[in-house]
Amino acid sequence: MNTFEDVVIEWHGHVALVEICRPPLNFFDVTLIEHLASTLETLDRDDRCRAVVLAARGKAFCAGADFSSSGSDLFEPDSDNNALSLYGAAARLFGCRKPVVGAIHGAAIGGGLGLSLVPDFRIVCPQTRFAANFVQLGIHAGFGISLVLPKIIGQQRAQLMLLTGRRIKGEEALEFGLGDKLVPADKVRDEAIALATEIARCAPLAVESTRATLRYGLVEELKKRLEHEFAEQARLASTQDHKEGMAAVSERREGRFTRS
Repeated sequence: MNTFEDVVIEWHGHVALVEICRPPLNFFDVTLIEHLASTLETLDRDDRCRAVVLAARGKAFCAGADFSSSGSDLFEPDSDNNALSLYGAAARLFGCRKPVVGAIHGAAIGGGLGLSLVPDFRIVCPQTRFAANFVQLGIHAGFGISLVLPKIIGQQRAQLMLLTGRRIKGEEALEFGLGDKLVPADKVRDEAIALATEIARCAPLAVESTRATLRYGLVEELKKRLEHEFAEQARLASTQDHKEGMAAVSERREGRFTRS
């Protein structure tokens, strides 16, 4: 199987452990999300694979886009690295057939939260952090979060996360239903592999069929929502509030917003 420098595969029986390798914070760009999508699509065609574990090396699971470098042009419609291209790859991730268990050992922030919503299950630890910090940056949520997050944790809890940008720790994530099992940090990957192995012991065609029914219409709905999210992001990216939000987060202070 072809692998990428920033995405590697390790086999555990019929379980493929897919690791993001951009430590310590695993910032993403279009290239990484495309590599992940291509990897999962390849595993869809591999009969050895009956379940996938999505994990990451480093301090964070995924800290989203790096706005200090390549992430700075994500909301520019004419950029080759813009969020619309990235979201096309994100839709491919959600369209993959094999069940996925997420090993979320650290922060999943912004678009990193969106990536953590691709798995069907999330194993978390006390050091796990989920945050949809878009409003603190003066921007609209992306990566399909506005659609997928409410489906997982309910409308009210999703509103709480999306309208405040607050960080949700591992224990609260378990309470919300954003995490499915809370374990010590050094056990996250093992527990994720154990759950994926339990799935892999079942009849693979039946598992894939049942999963497809549970997710019926999701990708089609997601593509429409991604277009809307990007349009709102592009509109808000030109505001002074977005510039202030970026500066405030960088300087670790409260934003001084002016509705401009």
